[in-house]
Amino acid sequence: MRAENNKVELTGTIITEPEFNHEVFGEGFYNMHLKVDRLSGTADIIPLIISERLINLNDKYTGTAVNVSGVYSSYNKHEEKRNRLLLYVFVCEIEKANPGEHANLNNIQLDGYVCKEPTYRKTPLGREIADLLIAVNRSYGKSDYIPCVVWGRNARFVGQLEVGTHIEINGRIQSRGYVKMYEDGTEEQRTAYEVSVSKINVLEEEN
Repeated sequence: MRAENNKVELTGTIITEPEFNHEVFGEGFYNMHLKVDRLSGTADIIPLIISERLINLNDKYTGTAVNVSGVYSSYNKHEEKRNRLLLYVFVCEIEKANPGEHANLNNIQLDGYVCKEPTYRKTPLGREIADLLIAVNRSYGKSDYIPCVVWGRNARFVGQLEVGTHIEINGRIQSRGYVKMYEDGTEEQRTAYEVSVSKINVLEEEN
């Protein structure tokens, strides 16, 4: 499932044991969570889906430093009266990080298309920001839909892009907590996942 248009490289610490997710043609797939520290001292908690063929279900993984490579995938889960976009890293390779060489790595490269009009705005402190949703093609005519956030002059640039523009981005996967408010007044703590973009290029289409 390795793809040239969707590459994720992570180094971090496993913080949950494998939990069964689904099965395809007799192959089981499991949820795990990876903690990747930022330079700021906070951390991103990134969901993984991993085949039983890549792990030993008898082993304990919590606290293990690992290198992970894979692709960033999306799944539309139907909830109540709406769909909720779930994001995770589909793991293609995983290995233990060498002792003493554990450095937190969080890098993603995507090649896709703007599939929704970008939203440009300024924060209360005057920082420029743009929200971007891109579609990354995968096999069998399907696509992954990846929300991205862009800052500064790149945000200004993104705010002018038209739907359908072919772009290439580099960045990192980040997690962000928020509160979901319901009509009956109840609240639920949730986590949003998105790509924080550091570099973006528009690709010229070949004739």
